[in-house]
Amino acid sequence: MPVVTVPLLDVAAATPRSRLLTLDLRQHPFEFLAGQAVLLGVHGQGPRRPYSIACSPERAGETGRLELLVALEADGGLGQNLSSIRPGSPVDLEGPLGTFVVPNGSLEHRLLFVAGGTGIAPLRAMLDHVLRHSPSPPIAVLYSARRPDEFAFIDELREHARTGRIDVHQTVTRDGSAGWSGGRGRIGRSHFEKILHDPLATLCFICGPRAMVSESVAALRALGVPEAAIRTEGWAV
Repeated sequence: MPVVTVPLLDVAAATPRSRLLTLDLRQHPFEFLAGQAVLLGVHGQGPRRPYSIACSPERAGETGRLELLVALEADGGLGQNLSSIRPGSPVDLEGPLGTFVVPNGSLEHRLLFVAGGTGIAPLRAMLDHVLRHSPSPPIAVLYSARRPDEFAFIDELREHARTGRIDVHQTVTRDGSAGWSGGRGRIGRSHFEKILHDPLATLCFICGPRAMVSESVAALRALGVPEAAIRTEGWAV
């Protein structure tokens, strides 16, 4: 895969436990598909680690920027491969990679996006890609986070929901406060029963920790979604 060196434009807080990295692509056009990932590291140093691209190809083309959502490590940093970066730092970008993408013909189905934590990143890219088509298919988003302040891009998702373009459902797994009025608990069958209106005509995309992905697949299969209609991307935590 080709490697290009590009400047880091910004590191912004997306949630208390994640950062949105913005890379400057204006001098290095970068082709990718919605849902793919890249390998990223400090220029000239290894190793590079994989991160899902959090913006659609269309958005990257319009802005000349690539967005990556990166979870913080236990020590509050970005990880050894990115520990020294600052706005203006050169970074090495390799890719794209991965087959977790929106296939041809997807707009003929209902779409269900299921995210856990920073797993929202490739789904955000897919969502923007799909919503640029008119008319777009019926779309539901089921998003799980540990606490209410850990939903990245939630204002953007809620705005799509407000205009009727998508249906958004949130659930938190570790917050016991009375201030949260949304869903609670790990994603499971009961969550899918509320939003899965046509199992045989729904294409599902799931991204997050491996346990969440595995449990979601099992629940969807039990509710009648064909195995071929479930696309997944998971990682160890």
